[in-house]
Amino acid sequence: MIRYTKKGDTVLDPFLGSGTTLIECKQLGRNGLGIELLTNVAECSRARIAAETNQFNVWTEMITGDSTREETIDQVRMILARHQCKFVQLIMMHPPYHDIVKFSDNPADLCNAPTLDGFLDAFGRVLQGTYPLLEDNHFLVIVIGDKYSKGEWIPLGFYAMQKALACGYRLKSIVVKNIVNTRAKRNLDNFWRRRALVGGFYIFKHEYVMFLQKPRGAKQ
Repeated sequence: MIRYTKKGDTVLDPFLGSGTTLIECKQLGRNGLGIELLTNVAECSRARIAAETNQFNVWTEMITGDSTREETIDQVRMILARHQCKFVQLIMMHPPYHDIVKFSDNPADLCNAPTLDGFLDAFGRVLQGTYPLLEDNHFLVIVIGDKYSKGEWIPLGFYAMQKALACGYRLKSIVVKNIVNTRAKRNLDNFWRRRALVGGFYIFKHEYVMFLQKPRGAKQ
């Protein structure tokens, strides 16, 4: 966030989850706008974000809605207009890794997409809907990992990258992040080891952080 934005810029997160992106926005002096599908998760996120000190006097707003839907993107536009912003300067996406973890029973939740193609189509709609909101020459960051299905490695991260490239982005870099012993994985080593032995796959020890740039003069 520090590298690709400056103080006073606006960051959009279409998969807000626990609200970390908007908390970081407050800490770093960036305006933040997040979208969260699940009402219960959104309520917890709002509380966490509200509790964070706003030392830079930035604005942070949340929408409880579906990032794949046009009406949700229209809400984003209205909020930006209210703050006299035409574009955002950074988009950060950390979507579900398809069906690896079941976050809810909501059929609109990407973790419940019935097929891989269905997941990618839904993710593509999020990319297409948010693409016009990003200022030219600025960045989309996607955090995503791969998955196994029926003993086969599914390169989910690279499929997601292809969707972004098809939308009009240019790939600038891929960082391979080591997730061994991270806080999110702590105390789950034995769980994943058992699943790997039963399912006949290797344990994933990485995820990708993909940096993609919207070209100057791109078609909206």
